[in-house]
Amino acid sequence: MAITNERMAGYEFLRPMRGDGYYPAHLVARGGDILHALCERIEAEPPRDLAQLYVLTHAATEEFNLLAEEFEAADSEIETVARDTIAVDFDHLARAYGFPDADLEELVAPRDW
Repeated sequence: MAITNERMAGYEFLRPMRGDGYYPAHLVARGGDILHALCERIEAEPPRDLAQLYVLTHAATEEFNLLAEEFEAADSEIETVARDTIAVDFDHLARAYGFPDADLEELVAPRDW
């Protein structure tokens, strides 16, 4: 499904991690897929409030928790740069979908990384 939100349609997820040899490209791509799928879920069933948005972002964060294990298995990790990159993308996404008051820490609250 194509993203229809103008701010997100051309957005390059996890951009600072792309092309950095420390992060396996296939895992960065999978992280981008998680965020793309989150956009699709938001567009398919738009959350009415922050609580509903957080349910969706928490589910995506749990997917990143699983992906973090694969980063470690590939001699990489979701460390400072990656954590910041992922969080910034969650924040950008929340704002693009009309939630400028979303709390960044709450967006990714269940993170293990």
